[in-house]
Amino acid sequence: MTEQRDYKDTVFLPKADFPMKAGLPQKEPGILKRWQDEKVYEQLREERAGREKFVYHDGPPYANGDMHIGHALNRVLKDMVIRSQTLMGKDVPFVPGWDCHGLPIEWKVEEQYRKKKKNKNEVPPKEFRAECRAYAQGWVDIQREQLKRLGLMGDWDNPYLTMDFQAEATIVAELMKFAEAGNLYRGSKPVMWSPVEQTALAEAEVEYEDITSTQIDVAFEITEAPNADELRGLIEGAYAVIWTTTPWTIPVNQALAYKDNITYGVYMSPNGRRFVAAAGTDPRMDMAGRADNSSISDEFTADFAAAMKEGLKEKFPGYLLAEALCRHPMHELGEFYARPRPMLMGEFVDNETGTGLVHMAPDHGEDDFDLCRANGLEPQFAVMNDGRYRDDWGWLGADDKDAEGKERRRAVINKPFNSPEGPICSDLREAGALLSASADYEHSYPHSWRSKAKVIYRCTPQWFVPMDKELEAVSSLHSASPEALDAAVGGELPKAASDTLRSRAMSEINRVKFYPEKGRNRIGSMVEGRPDWVLSRQRAWGVPITLFVRPDGTYLQDAEVNARVIAAISEEGVDAWDEARKAEFLGSDHNPDEFEMVTDILDVWFDSGCTHAFVLESGRWPEQQWPADLYLEGSDQHRGWFQSSLLESCATRGRAPYNAILTHGFTMDKAGKKMSKSLGNTIDPLKIMEQYGADIIRLWALSVDFTEDHRIGDEILKGVGDQYRKLRNTFRYLLGALDGFVGDMGDAGEIPELELYVLALLAELDGKLRDALERYDFNTYTRLLVEFCNEDLSAFFFDIRKDSLYCDGENSTRRNAYRTVLDLLFHALVRYAAPVLVFTAEEVWTTRYPEGGSVHLLDWPPVPGVTADGERWGKLRALREQVNEAIEPLRREKIIRSGLEAEVVVPASAVPDGFSDDDLAELFITASVTRADRDGVSVTKTAYHKCGRCWRHLPSVSVDGALCERCDAVVTQLDAAS
Repeated sequence: MTEQRDYKDTVFLPKADFPMKAGLPQKEPGILKRWQDEKVYEQLREERAGREKFVYHDGPPYANGDMHIGHALNRVLKDMVIRSQTLMGKDVPFVPGWDCHGLPIEWKVEEQYRKKKKNKNEVPPKEFRAECRAYAQGWVDIQREQLKRLGLMGDWDNPYLTMDFQAEATIVAELMKFAEAGNLYRGSKPVMWSPVEQTALAEAEVEYEDITSTQIDVAFEITEAPNADELRGLIEGAYAVIWTTTPWTIPVNQALAYKDNITYGVYMSPNGRRFVAAAGTDPRMDMAGRADNSSISDEFTADFAAAMKEGLKEKFPGYLLAEALCRHPMHELGEFYARPRPMLMGEFVDNETGTGLVHMAPDHGEDDFDLCRANGLEPQFAVMNDGRYRDDWGWLGADDKDAEGKERRRAVINKPFNSPEGPICSDLREAGALLSASADYEHSYPHSWRSKAKVIYRCTPQWFVPMDKELEAVSSLHSASPEALDAAVGGELPKAASDTLRSRAMSEINRVKFYPEKGRNRIGSMVEGRPDWVLSRQRAWGVPITLFVRPDGTYLQDAEVNARVIAAISEEGVDAWDEARKAEFLGSDHNPDEFEMVTDILDVWFDSGCTHAFVLESGRWPEQQWPADLYLEGSDQHRGWFQSSLLESCATRGRAPYNAILTHGFTMDKAGKKMSKSLGNTIDPLKIMEQYGADIIRLWALSVDFTEDHRIGDEILKGVGDQYRKLRNTFRYLLGALDGFVGDMGDAGEIPELELYVLALLAELDGKLRDALERYDFNTYTRLLVEFCNEDLSAFFFDIRKDSLYCDGENSTRRNAYRTVLDLLFHALVRYAAPVLVFTAEEVWTTRYPEGGSVHLLDWPPVPGVTADGERWGKLRALREQVNEAIEPLRREKIIRSGLEAEVVVPASAVPDGFSDDDLAELFITASVTRADRDGVSVTKTAYHKCGRCWRHLPSVSVDGALCERCDAVVTQLDAAS
């Protein structure tokens, strides 16, 4: 018996030096080094010069700590913007930046001091600032390398830092625009204050956590009620009942607030004591319940509880309380407490929680401050920077000791201080004014996002930007011409913006594009209701508020003085703002003795809000231009950088510094919980890169719906790894199938219909991908790319045509047509994937074109404008799926080993026009296909013999192992050639 020939060496199997095992952690650093050595970013700037520009301005992260997973997602999204816009042929320079001033860095340096038992206040300010500068620079260098490892493209050798002297000078120059236009003022208002960090905080520096507080009801005796008429006898001598969750504010109470249209009641206990509070079942029961649950057990409290339960004596409208006076419970402590407390009408008062009467402490509440100031009551500044009462305060001052001689004056945020047994409640109890006290009130409360300590509202002198004062004409404040500004907003900017900062910002919020759209309402509601912008901070590390103030509180507005200050800071940085240079700055026109130099520094949000001026306008990066096309950050920046940039630019330039905002959500753990070190559920991107590679992080970041909160975990990363392997396998197949291909179709005639259909799919994909990028819809972009590779190519086109690739004649028409289309697919897909899988795309490109430069220098691929009857092909693919489903049970039962052994009968009505039975057998990869006038697909094992080369079962094969007609012709030709 003659041994059958092995035809393996006659089959055109794919060849590619592209391993399926990626080894990304080992390969990526080498690719990154080659980009740096070849200066790919610089090459891009040269090649893209003169093209349409896309300006992306980078929001500055703090130079403080290692990159975390949310940071990685943020940076990958930014890089996707830059690379995809570059791919579409635009000039997209990118300057990364860092925020280097402020409390985060200062706090860390102080921590180092505390470990060394070193007191910050004993260190010269310049020396301390130098340590802050060095600390920030150290983390800039660390973070820069970590971010570069993610494959991010940008001007890493020349980033912007807010602590650069030129940047500090720019920030001062922007501040001076506010000052010269009169858009700054110093005033005393309650602001968020951190007693731990001893500085004012912006809303963006505050986070809210649930706490349990002490709630108390306190009695203020009503001494006069001149408008109560016939009820005067009931109201005068009664006790106005207030409810509060901040017992520590009672020592600075100056008034009580009521509301005209609330119905109040006089409640009388069996013992004849009278209490005034809102009339209504719910409030009464709440107050009675609090009294019953209180730690206090005396006759006064019992009377209060009894009166609230069943002692409603009389109802009356709130306006009868106008001009009524009360007595502070601690009226015997001295002059401040002896003053009568007026009852004032407050629109903010309600009777849904509490008693319908609110105690007013203008030092510690915005509503309190506004209402009291409108009625001539000024704050007392009784609480010091560290949160304790002043030494000379009449209640809880320095001499206030308990029975054991210990000082009772502790920080007001101290929980024991506010407890039912603390000094406030104890003193009110002794005064016979504490009606109830219970430490069980659960609510959300602001905390410093750095120290995690509770903050307080505290009235202090601060510098503010007014939100509702008319602004100066924009053209007088901006270096650009009015015409240039008009062009920047499409000719919509008025020549003189005689409106307020709030109205200008709201107008811009309506104009700017938001991705997703819900961001518009988010930032809009914040700007619409925000108070004046608090610019000042009482710290050391930051840009100084470079103002000279007169004794009457006004500040110098002299452009020449300002120019000297700006010049000095550009030469020496913030250390130039020194008392020793006061006379030098003021010059001969001003007497130094008549001015005080402000020692406060600027809110770091003002620093970052000015970065558009430094990066886009200064000329240090001439390829940049103002305004930016896009800002991109997390959703928390609607109250942070997005807003500070908007307000700064609207005040100085009349419009936002950006045309669009893209927002992402936050990264949660696999269970949807916020990640934190204390929970031990953090994911370290540096470890992910060590284990999987940066391209896996990138694929994850661009696959999730980043506009919402999203998840990451081991199982999620494994799923991303599977996606990556499928994409890599697609490229591996393309490289192998195109081995030796030079684009010559030889004697090719018309391209087969299957190839035309795939080209039509490619054209359709191309349009969808462009549309996704226009909308910054990166997860749709990535999903479309993955689905096309998996479903349209691997599971369909490649699967069908592998027989032609392996077994047709080397230069056959069909094989060359297939490889021509594969070549088009290769050039398109490697570019489509390049912004997502930056390292892998480079590996793919250089595998095929070792001397072809970087894939990231290429433009968006041109694709043939081919169309196809999608409905017809869709019907065919649906039938193909039915055939595969019908074959699968026979494979599982080992009746057949593959579809090549299957003879299939399909419903004639399911076959689209234009396909022969032989076409169907080729497309379904079966031995044969016939049609019948019946429903359903049936499958039987073929009786045809198997070709020894292509393994197809065909009538032309005489015995198993013999050759079919096609293979016989190809082998004969190969044998002759060899």
